[in-house]
Amino acid sequence: MIIRQRPSAFALFFVVRGSIVPRIKWQVASTIAVAILVTLAHGTLFDRKITLTPIPFSLIGLALAIFLGFRNTASYDRWWEGRKLWGDLVIRARTVARLVTQHARPEPDDEDRTRIMVRRLIAFAYALKHHLRGTADDQSRAYLTDPDAQVLAGSANAPDQLLRLMSADLAVLASRGRLDPMLVAQVEDNLTALAGVQAGSERIRHTPLPFSYALLLHRTAYLYCFALPFGLVDTTGFMTPFVVGLVSYTFFGLDAIGDEIEEPFGLLPNDLPLDAICRRIEIDLLQALGETTLPKPLQPVDYCLM
Repeated sequence: MIIRQRPSAFALFFVVRGSIVPRIKWQVASTIAVAILVTLAHGTLFDRKITLTPIPFSLIGLALAIFLGFRNTASYDRWWEGRKLWGDLVIRARTVARLVTQHARPEPDDEDRTRIMVRRLIAFAYALKHHLRGTADDQSRAYLTDPDAQVLAGSANAPDQLLRLMSADLAVLASRGRLDPMLVAQVEDNLTALAGVQAGSERIRHTPLPFSYALLLHRTAYLYCFALPFGLVDTTGFMTPFVVGLVSYTFFGLDAIGDEIEEPFGLLPNDLPLDAICRRIEIDLLQALGETTLPKPLQPVDYCLM
């Protein structure tokens, strides 16, 4: 996620980090190059004058802008839903840690059980992050016992396996009378909510927007921007490359932004900062266990918070 203050009006035109320009620079440059050639040739192609008026481009451009707006709205809804789900994960993890550490009455034979449960919550956050990103999980192992790590190594769904282990620990505490039955129900409700966070995140991750819809917008945007110089050259003259560059920057930019935030759990600059959220959970839960040596919150690097 890009974290930076809004630049001044002058600096606004020179901001690159956090801009969509690096992703679309070649598309925009290509359309400007075509526009320059069309302007120099006065709209002539192979000794034949290509006669187009701005009217069809106005109609197509209006429709294209509306559809790009709809597509970006759908992509942003996915991004915002993902952020709400991970915000709920933070709340539920803090709640379970508070209930278990403050209200459980462990005996010597299971005094480490509550500590293991809370550390499993930290491991759950990291395991879910890697599960959604499809990356190797090299972080949750630090908060698991050797038996837990062996169980997870053979599991096809590590976050769900951790929830089952925490639920089993909760059942042991309940059967031994270490936790009030009402609190047992509350903790189990929060574990169920964590399962809902995982399922909701998986739904977003594995259900992209229809490919045919995105393909239609891609094709139309390219055809529109490359044909646009022929419709403007007789009207705008030498300013045609500038107008075409501005239009193509807008359309290609909206298209690229929609692509980027459609998958909110990835590693692109405008995706959700799952690393920072996991670190926040790690700090809060370690503090709940009474530890004083805590990792530092992650800070943006080149305005990008991962």
